[in-house]
Order: sequence, then structure tokens, then C-alpha cells
Amino acid sequence: MAQRTSALPGGLIALAIGAFGIGLTEFVIMGLLPQVAADFAVSESVAGWLISGYALSVAVGGVALTAAVTRLRRKPVLLGLMVLFIAGNLLSALAGDYATMLAGRIVAALCHGAFFGIGAVVATGLVPPARRAGAVALMFTGLTAANVLGVPFGTLLGQHLGWRATFWAITGIGLVALVGLALLVPGRGPAGDAAPTGGLRGELRAFTHAQVWFSLVVTVLGFGGMFGAFTYIAYTLTEVSGFATGTVPWLLVLFGVGLFAGNLAGGRAADVSLSRTLVTVLAVLTLVLAGFALTAASPALTVGSLLLMGAFGFATVPPLQMRIMKYARRAPTLASGANIAAFNIGNALGAWLGGLTIDAGLGFTAPIWAGAGLTLLGLAVLLLAERHARRTPADAAARELADVAA
Repeated sequence: MAQRTSALPGGLIALAIGAFGIGLTEFVIMGLLPQVAADFAVSESVAGWLISGYALSVAVGGVALTAAVTRLRRKPVLLGLMVLFIAGNLLSALAGDYATMLAGRIVAALCHGAFFGIGAVVATGLVPPARRAGAVALMFTGLTAANVLGVPFGTLLGQHLGWRATFWAITGIGLVALVGLALLVPGRGPAGDAAPTGGLRGELRAFTHAQVWFSLVVTVLGFGGMFGAFTYIAYTLTEVSGFATGTVPWLLVLFGVGLFAGNLAGGRAADVSLSRTLVTVLAVLTLVLAGFALTAASPALTVGSLLLMGAFGFATVPPLQMRIMKYARRAPTLASGANIAAFNIGNALGAWLGGLTIDAGLGFTAPIWAGAGLTLLGLAVLLLAERHARRTPADAAARELADVAA
């Protein structure tokens, strides 16, 4: 019996495969952008819309598409989202012009936020209450694996066989995920059924809870700080730390290893104490970013900083996702999707602030300082939210229920 309860549910593996494919779609284009731009005869800035357009579509789809399917059972919704993902990447692989390629990127991106938002709810229904944050972390392991393994190999495949080969491979991964979801995710029960929330109106009611909004703000600021530092990391590594351009991909693999380890550790720690984990991780991440900015001129210390930045940066993801689901527990689907959108808004905010610091002539460590400031602000909002939760009876009841379940 003990073996049966500790076994990893097959549905979680299917969710992780889907997350891997989605993460690969989002990030691999960065390594293939020069080829795509040359093939379609567009400038680098125009080709960049294949990245920024994707991010904007994620933010929109995470809320709008999730809102549209709140009354539907979750398993069929996940299958439909994966079909949308496959269609978008197939369109990209077959694209004969830039406009079609961009359309394919947008179609694939629309499923991103809804898949992770609904998938996180499904993942928590596949395991006992005390392992829910760990289940969310396991699903997001697919996203971190896409950074560690998928992006380097996807870029290599595109360089040798053409960028279209990479998108054909991603389409194949989507098909594998679709079959896995169909066979391994239960069609009924906590994972497969939609919660009885009264549809969209019931889901929107979750946003009357102050802690849901606190959680969204903490996600934007806390995760945005790490991403702001990461956006311009190649310039920091070459212009400040003195690494050769050819070593940057391998350093980014090291950063991805940190993401992978931090995601799993953050999920396990959050299952023990959600609030304490989130406060600790954001505090340490702030210190890591500040230390990185101070020591970026040292190649040896930069290697350590990259690993720690990835680890503590992604250790925030499972507890941030679990926090909003805890306070929106009666209607978690739309709130979960909104939090995925908040991650992407944080990405955009961090990148924008980092760009402002560079344009102001503050140097290539300035985005890291800006990231540290954003993360510190996120920590301050979290501490305020925790104080508010202790003083508000409804929030205190939610915390007590969560503790009892764990």
C-alpha cells in the first residue's frame, strides 16, 4: 500500500511532457532567431516579435482562454489545449512567410497560460493534500528541463537541419503529450472534473479576496526580478565577467540546472510550510542578485551566482502557484491561469526595467540591481500580505484549512 501511495502518477508525467514541449516552444526560438530572420528577410527587431508576441499571447490566453472554459471538465480542456499547441507549431513548421510564422507562434502561445493554470489544478488533484506543491513542481519540471536540455538540442537540431526541423520535433512532442494526457489523466474525480464554482461568475468571485491580488503582485515582482536580471545576462557574462561568447550557451545550461533543482526543492519545501518557504526564498534570491551584481567581474563567482540565481529564482514558482490556489481554493482555475499571466507580466516588467538601466548608461550589472530591487519589493508585499492574513478572519481560516489538509 505504501508503494502505491508513493508512486508517481502517470498523469503528472503526461503534464510534465506537455510542459516540456510548451517550454521548448517559448525559449528555443531565441537560438534560432537569426536563421528565421534571414529566411524570411526581416530585420532582427521584426523577428523579435516572434518572442514578444508569444509572451503577450501567453498573458492574454492565460486569463481569457481559462475564463472561457471554467464550466468544462478539465481533462477535455487539457486535450483541446494540447491540440491548439500542436496546430500552432505545425503552422510554424509549414510557414511560407513571416506573417504565417507569427500566427503560428500566437496560436501556440494561447494555450500556454491556460495549460499551466489548469494543469496545476489537475496536478494537485492527482496526489494527497500533503504533496500538492510537490506535484505542481513536478509538472513545472518539464519547463525547467526544456531550458536545460531542450533548448540546446533544439538549437543544435535547427542549426544542422534547418529551423523548421525543430518545430517539427516540437509538434511530435505535442502529439506524445496529447496521447499521454488522454491515457493517463483521470476523466473523473478531483483531477478531471471542473470544480462546482458556478462557472465564470464563481471563478471571478475568487478575485474579491485580497490575498489573491496580493499573490498576483508578489508573482509579478518576485519572479520579474529574476527574469529582469536574466534577460541581459549574455551581455553581463561577456562584457563584465569576461567570458568568451562561445561559452555563454554552456553557462546558460548551468543556469538551467539551477532552475531544475530549485523548482523541485521549492515544491518540497512548500509542502512543509508554504509561507515560510516563500519568504525565505525571496529573501535569499534578493541577496543572491545583489551579490551577483557586486561580484560579476569575477568569472569564478559569476558561475556560482548563475547557479544560485537559477535555483532560488525558480524555487519561487511552486509556492507562488500554490499560494494563489490556496486562497482561491473554491474556484482555483481562473486564479491559477491569472497567476501564469502574472509570471509573464513580471518577465516583461523585469526586461523593461533592465533595458531602461542600460539605456541610462548604468552598465550591464544594472539590470541585476534592478532585479534585486524588484524582488525586494516583492518580499515586502509578501510580508504585508502575511500580516494581513493573520489579522483577517477569512484569511486565517484559509491558512488553518491548508494546515489541516497538510
